[in-house]
Amino acid sequence: MRIPFLKNWAFRFALVLTFVVGSIVLVSAPGPGFGPHDKAFYADANLVNFVRPGLVFNIVSAEIAADGTAKVRFKLTDPKGLPLDRLGVTTPGAVSTSFILARIPAGKTQYESYTTRSQTSPITNQTAIQAGADSGGTYEQVGDGEYIYTFKTKLPSGYDKSATHTVGMYGNRNLTEFDLGTNSTETEFHFVPDGSKPPAPRDVIKTATCNKCHQHLTAHGEGGRQLMEGCILCHQPQTKDPDTGETVDMAVMIHKIHQGEGLPSVQAGKPYIIIGNRQSVHDFSEVVFPADTRNCTFCHEQNTGAVQADAYFKPNMAACGSCHDNVNFATGENHANLPQVSNNQCANCHTPDGEVEFDISITRGHTIPRFSRDLPGFVFELVKVDEAGPGKNPVVTFKLTDKAGKPIIASEVTRLALVLAGPTSDYGWYVSEDAKSATAGQDGTHTYTFKAALPADAKGTYAVGIEGYRNMVLLANTPKQVTVRDAGVNKQIYFSVDGSPVQPRRQVVALNIPDTPYGGCNKCHASLSLHGDNRNQIEQCVMCHNPNESDKARRPADKLPAQSVDFRMMVHRIHTGEELPYDFTIYGFGGNPINFNKVLYPGDRRRCNSCHVNDSQQLPLNDNLLNVTDPRGVLNPVGPTTAACTSCHTAVYAASHALANTTPLGESCAACHKPGADFALDRVHAE
Repeated sequence: MRIPFLKNWAFRFALVLTFVVGSIVLVSAPGPGFGPHDKAFYADANLVNFVRPGLVFNIVSAEIAADGTAKVRFKLTDPKGLPLDRLGVTTPGAVSTSFILARIPAGKTQYESYTTRSQTSPITNQTAIQAGADSGGTYEQVGDGEYIYTFKTKLPSGYDKSATHTVGMYGNRNLTEFDLGTNSTETEFHFVPDGSKPPAPRDVIKTATCNKCHQHLTAHGEGGRQLMEGCILCHQPQTKDPDTGETVDMAVMIHKIHQGEGLPSVQAGKPYIIIGNRQSVHDFSEVVFPADTRNCTFCHEQNTGAVQADAYFKPNMAACGSCHDNVNFATGENHANLPQVSNNQCANCHTPDGEVEFDISITRGHTIPRFSRDLPGFVFELVKVDEAGPGKNPVVTFKLTDKAGKPIIASEVTRLALVLAGPTSDYGWYVSEDAKSATAGQDGTHTYTFKAALPADAKGTYAVGIEGYRNMVLLANTPKQVTVRDAGVNKQIYFSVDGSPVQPRRQVVALNIPDTPYGGCNKCHASLSLHGDNRNQIEQCVMCHNPNESDKARRPADKLPAQSVDFRMMVHRIHTGEELPYDFTIYGFGGNPINFNKVLYPGDRRRCNSCHVNDSQQLPLNDNLLNVTDPRGVLNPVGPTTAACTSCHTAVYAASHALANTTPLGESCAACHKPGADFALDRVHAE
């Protein structure tokens, strides 16, 4: 009987094992491109050698025949360049591929697709033509892993052969039967059919910019759509949603999505909804962009190599009206009563840069007040701490100046506070005092004696942090006059209370993590600043947001028990947001309730190093950390490791698992979850 070798995976796998046991293994795991966040990194070496996980597309060429028939020649390989079988017969995992063919018409800046589909709305009965992948084309294998795809869609006679054309190719490789997930990828190929000039594709924003927040941008499921270069082939003015009438042109849709709840139309009561494939409803009305949307260059980065990075300096009604969607260009409403019939006149008023902030130029009109160039600045310097023994009242010497070095007197500022906290092994005690009454000396130097004394049993290292701002008036006596908080950058000073060596508080996360794929809080938040711009450094945040702290002082009595505001627990829960199975509301200053259950984290929370610095998430944690008080939690108090993990892993069984593995000696989490263990953090979080 003939053995169906090519279809019998068990037989093939056994044969490979037989070979590698008695031979030199030429390929060893983990392979190139696999790191601690990939499942393949932890898979058995023999399995990886056999399956060769991963997927790479390479378009070799594209051509258009005289009759309009379009063909694309491409290769399918693994990350090492070895060929893959599209059907998954001679190599594991079938590979799906889809193709889009589009061009940039003369005189235009955006694509129009040849490959389209007709979509009729069951809601409105309206029909729209939408750009999409070709359907019904044919494949021809011309070599190992090399194929020619012939589009079913034919180009019309008289198409512009001198225009830039782009083939977009996306797809995936299904390796779920090997527990290696679905490998997705995408690529584009640009060409000019008559070869008269180099292709000039649209290139405004790079995918790497999107991935500052999204980490690994993926849309439309696991189909492989993950590059901005491919998104814009369909998401252009040609395509709209017939169910809602909304365009899905990238220049409009992306602005509106990221503006989210801040859209004038949303605030007026009209939700921003797009109905997608299979009538899936996507309501973006509650999206909150983690940075300030006035910061255009947060997305329109100027240092990424994007050829058209300055496109945002060329105003047009579609792009500008997507954020400012209460402007009626036809009537001039909310546009200084000036009707606009085309884009021809936009740049006359909205120049790239102006002379005065808050004008109508593109740069100055989007000025974020706290970053105004006209603010004099508020600069802190902590000089020393005296009288720093247990039970004593510390005396702090500090200096206040503006950014030009001009002295500032404490009594003349709007707010100035000193925070005293300790010990730095794990903050569990703090006081904050108004320091505007500090004694002023020369050159902005001041001294302040804390009213609160250090604990009588204080040991180790304690810290003082400084925060505050001045209210400054900009464009005084003009219609644009505005009062702005000119906040200082928090500073800390560490000191020993018992003569032991000074030990600064451990660093767990950072605002900026250089030379990493993600880069810390400010990769998404741009310039994180909270509590009215008073707290803008992690080192300041953790002084108050410590394991013993909750919102009890501000929470109404009928809303008790209190909510923990321990930094690790609070931040993990905030970023878990909409996936939390319980109410997560913190009562802030003035008894203001802040609910975080609608937060949409744009990345993947399994990637701990998006926020953590120097692998600080790895176990075991320091053995001198405090338990966390969590009055509303399933467990209270909760161990320091459990506090972090169960803030994302919110199921009761996860808390029960942690409880079962905690004894009077402490948490035993590291026994199974430390690096190298069977259930190491990176391994269980692998994708």
